[in-house]
Amino acid sequence: MWDFNQRPDYNKVFRQIKRHLDIEAQWQNADLLYQQLRKDKAFKKELFRKAIHLSSLWIPAAIYFMPKIVLIPILLVILCGNVILEYGNFKKYSWARKSFGVLFFRTLRNKETSREHFQFTGAIYVLLSSLLCLCLFSKEIATIALTVMLISDSAAALAGRSVGKIKIYKNKTLEGTSAFLLSAILINVLFWPIYPFGWVSVAACLVATAAEVFEDKIEIDDNLSVPVFFAAVLTWF
Repeated sequence: MWDFNQRPDYNKVFRQIKRHLDIEAQWQNADLLYQQLRKDKAFKKELFRKAIHLSSLWIPAAIYFMPKIVLIPILLVILCGNVILEYGNFKKYSWARKSFGVLFFRTLRNKETSREHFQFTGAIYVLLSSLLCLCLFSKEIATIALTVMLISDSAAALAGRSVGKIKIYKNKTLEGTSAFLLSAILINVLFWPIYPFGWVSVAACLVATAAEVFEDKIEIDDNLSVPVFFAAVLTWF
């Protein structure tokens, strides 16, 4: 039988509701914190990756100041050594996996560590594009092209990771793409003493930016396409 004279304990009900809401809020806060930590971790990894990327700025400096006959063999030896090391790592040779892990593992993205078939990493394409630019173009153009590839690509990645909000194509953001283009133009302006800045330079920057954004469409790694396309525009127009 129901006792209609018994009144519910409203304070107890309110405490239960409050406890439930507090738990929900805590879960939401925990989820937001987890997402932020993941974002921070990804940004730190990208920052480390781009620091290694920028360390290759010695190559455009060497192209400008060293004679080709000396630099070409040096780059070839480094390129062949990297190819052997990467292939040995892919085949899981113990000597290669240890060396590769120490040198490169922290700089690799997930898609680069889970490949079923052997493919070059970005480091190989940086060396390959350096050799192509050195052999095909003047030292001034090759220097600027490789500097744009190294600095502007880093600027785009870091800007996209940190402040990128507006997606323009797949994982490319307006903020990251703008950082690429503006930094590329600035680099060309700063190199004015060794190569004149003009509308062709701006056109080359736009082509390089498009090569970076639509990397999957042209199916060429942007470490190779950006400097070669950039240098080609400056040379032929």
